[in-house]
Amino acid sequence: MKRYRKGQYGYRNYHRKTELGKVLAGVALILVQLLLRGIGDSSSWKNLLTITAILSVLPVANWASPLLVAWRFKTMSEELYHKAASYEGTCRMLYDLIITSRESLMPVDVAAVHPTGVYIYCTDKRVEREKAECFLKDMFLSRQLKLEVRFLLDEKEFLNCLFGLKPETEHKDEGCIEQGASLLKSLSM
Repeated sequence: MKRYRKGQYGYRNYHRKTELGKVLAGVALILVQLLLRGIGDSSSWKNLLTITAILSVLPVANWASPLLVAWRFKTMSEELYHKAASYEGTCRMLYDLIITSRESLMPVDVAAVHPTGVYIYCTDKRVEREKAECFLKDMFLSRQLKLEVRFLLDEKEFLNCLFGLKPETEHKDEGCIEQGASLLKSLSM
């Protein structure tokens, strides 16, 4: 299986499969420990296997909880990916991120990081746009990045916004593109 990194197209589906594999392997390990406990004849072995099974539950639960929360978010359509990928020379493009804040989960299908700002497209209409923009602005300001943040829920509006951007080489960049992209990746699960 090809390894995907955060920000690449297809990352959500890849991440889902790998995390599901970890959870299933952990559950299988717990079941084996419990079965061995039933077979064991001495009470000390039974106690030891019970303790290891209980301690195995914690890491499996840590793997399972983000998987369950993000299960409903799938990789965006290839058509949208190809439309957005045509602007890769204009700005730095990131795909398939799921940004987490204390209040909400924001499935970022496409994020365009440009010297003039960060333009984010999300297909989930339940995301509160103002709160998402405020959260991201605060995160950028905490890293001394003064980038405008626009959280767009309409595909046509997002593509029009990308169309209006000048190539990033025409703007003075003080490392804000790379820092902005790495911040978005670090906020993503």
